[in-house]
Amino acid sequence: MRKISILALHLGYGGIEKCIINLANLICKEYQVEIISTYKLENVPAFELDKSVKVSYLIEKYKPNREEWKQAIRKGKPLTFLKESYKAVAVLFLRRRRTIQAIQECDSDIIISTRDIFNEWLGNHASKKTYKIGWEHNHHHQDISYIKKIVSSSRKLDKLILVSDSLRSFYKKELKKKGYKCKCVYIPNMIDNIPKKASTLKNKNIISVGRLSREKGYTDLIEVFKLVHEKRPDWHLDIIGDGPERNKVVDAIYQNKLTKEITLHGYLKRKEIDELLNQSSIYLMTSYTESFGIVLIEAMSHGLPCIAFSSAEGANDLIKNDYNGYLIEERNFNQMADMIVELIDSMERRQKLGKNGREISMNYTSDKIKNDWLKLLKRR
Repeated sequence: MRKISILALHLGYGGIEKCIINLANLICKEYQVEIISTYKLENVPAFELDKSVKVSYLIEKYKPNREEWKQAIRKGKPLTFLKESYKAVAVLFLRRRRTIQAIQECDSDIIISTRDIFNEWLGNHASKKTYKIGWEHNHHHQDISYIKKIVSSSRKLDKLILVSDSLRSFYKKELKKKGYKCKCVYIPNMIDNIPKKASTLKNKNIISVGRLSREKGYTDLIEVFKLVHEKRPDWHLDIIGDGPERNKVVDAIYQNKLTKEITLHGYLKRKEIDELLNQSSIYLMTSYTESFGIVLIEAMSHGLPCIAFSSAEGANDLIKNDYNGYLIEERNFNQMADMIVELIDSMERRQKLGKNGREISMNYTSDKIKNDWLKLLKRR
């Protein structure tokens, strides 16, 4: 049985981490799979992993300290700042040394990188016999420096996997300009399963799932829901997730006097998330940026109409106006609130959009995506 290694930064909660676990579970019957994780954030991975998949941690004693470093700056603590700065440099040095060593010593037929910095080290230090694959999950957002970083880091790879076809076309052109031989392939992310029964769309519940970080725009979500609440006060909002912006989100809920109307659930297990999705009638995404938006596919699989700001690039690939949801231009809060109210007032429209979304979600099942991955890997 051929062996595949996947390079991961960590196996905690996060979209990339969920994709890594999904891929490992997907191909572990056909390949011997191991995950090489830089950091060990918890005793076990945040998402359920097949027992046959081996996990190796390169750094168990130390963890990234970016938040602690930022907090030292905000609070004006120079000694703490120096301490955290020293720790950050030491951890980054250790990460580089141990990751390169792991790549050099790796005996896998195929190594899959999941970060641009790993792409660079993989291209420079892996055996010539190793098939080298990069897997890019983020959107470039027209950031020239980021684009250059991805293109440069992929120059010695055999393949670069992109999660949207528009990104595949974009990076194909950029790599060709530089004369690099790395080939771009589009393989979308997948959902775990399609629920047997879709939501009835009868409950007065709106839902959003994601990490509580700045780019997800959850304080904006509170502002949008406030506008909805003023017109339809009997509807409720469920927010699933946690993260560095949690305190800001909680403050926004209290300041807008919506403590009874909004439930902040924190992290939940997959089964619990599915239960809440199935009890909801509308899905909202207020992200500033989004490379793919797997949560939209998951919501669609439950038959929920989805509304998102068009600034979330991944949503543009998944939502078609008046077919399975709506895209709101220029982050217009009032327009999003008005569209939500229109859906609230029309069960017929919710059902139409929800049905179409559920059909779209069938294109992202594990069976289909597995075939895409196996075709790629067998071409080795």
